[in-house]
Amino acid sequence: MSYLDEGPRDGEVIVMLHGNPSWSYYWRHLVAGLRDRYRCIVPDHVGMGLSDKPDDAANASPRYDYTLQSRVDDLDALLAHLGIDGPVTLAVHDWGGMIGFGWALRDPSRVRRLVITNTAAFPLPAAKRFPKRLALGRDSKIGGWAIRRFNLFARGAALYGTVRTLPQDVVQAYSGVYDGWTSAISTLRFMQDIPLGEGDRAWSLLQAVAAQLPAYADRPAFIAWGLRDFVFDRHFLDGFRAALPAAEVHPYRDAGHYVLEDLHDQLVPMIRTFLDANPL
Repeated sequence: MSYLDEGPRDGEVIVMLHGNPSWSYYWRHLVAGLRDRYRCIVPDHVGMGLSDKPDDAANASPRYDYTLQSRVDDLDALLAHLGIDGPVTLAVHDWGGMIGFGWALRDPSRVRRLVITNTAAFPLPAAKRFPKRLALGRDSKIGGWAIRRFNLFARGAALYGTVRTLPQDVVQAYSGVYDGWTSAISTLRFMQDIPLGEGDRAWSLLQAVAAQLPAYADRPAFIAWGLRDFVFDRHFLDGFRAALPAAEVHPYRDAGHYVLEDLHDQLVPMIRTFLDANPL
């Protein structure tokens, strides 16, 4: 695993967890705005970003099992490796929500604050249809082949995951790390691991995370949400509002899935103010 560990060793710990198909690069503006005071731990999940991208074939060596549980175990191992056993703030995006809240099940008392951006910690809301663009990768062999062969998911997210047009170097930073059949494996495996019902490998963990989520209602929470997200739309935001009714919520009609790309100039100082006002 590649990871960032920036800020004072004795600073309050902020664990920032990315999703699919991004990587720790998503958090760069927030790290820059916090690292003078806060210790920022930002992993690239295995198969993502600058981490190794092993195969998952039965005869592969080394072999990696691309499942939600593997991601949770990886995070636990990383924090143990860094000697971080005290309270943390979870900052999550996309799959980072399920990974972070899945890890938190081991000791929910360690999570003292939450920073939540366009993610999930509960099943697909009843009013939300599963997007066809995700089903293309999750359920279609041809679609899955095309995603790995042409890096469609990472390229598409970089081009259409924001409201503002990203500079070409930023687009390349998001998508270039997944160019090539081997490099794109995790972008597809994440899609194939999306839990929609009984029988899906991550379903029981998802159910446990959803049951635990309201228990964090007594902790400070900051929610920033890009409403122009075709996956994590207002239905998911409503789910977090219901579970965390005291949260500080900032929905934005002029932001998409990568809300920190669209609005980092506003959100970074707001998140810093939130953290400073709610010390551990």
